Amino acid sequence: MNVRQMVCHLADACRMALAQKPVSDDSSVLKRTAIKWLALYAPLQWRAGIVTSPEIDQQIAGTCPADFASDVAEVRVLLDAVAKNGLRGTWPDHPVFGRMSTSEWLRWAYLHTDHHLRQFGV
Repeated sequence: MNVRQMVCHLADACRMALAQKPVSDDSSVLKRTAIKWLALYAPLQWRAGIVTSPEIDQQIAGTCPADFASDVAEVRVLLDAVAKNGLRGTWPDHPVFGRMSTSEWLRWAYLHTDHHLRQFGV
């Protein structure tokens, strides 16, 4: 993943969280319990190379990069929309972790964004 793809991946992930982009289910009991807890609450940084859903993977079926400045602006708008969605509290199921509360979705959004920004030294 290059930086332009990462920006589009973050945008697609926000669309997923806002139920604007359907994503195939890849959950299991283990992923909805232990893996979810580790990912959201263990004091560990996420490792590189975690496989994502094809619908938000820019090398498979995710949104293709266009103008970098416009793509970055779109991510900002979508991250703000995710934060504001916390006031309503309506969320889809996460494709791996299943049903998540507002606080879990917001924590996931922070950790996911942080993970990818760290990949590129931001």
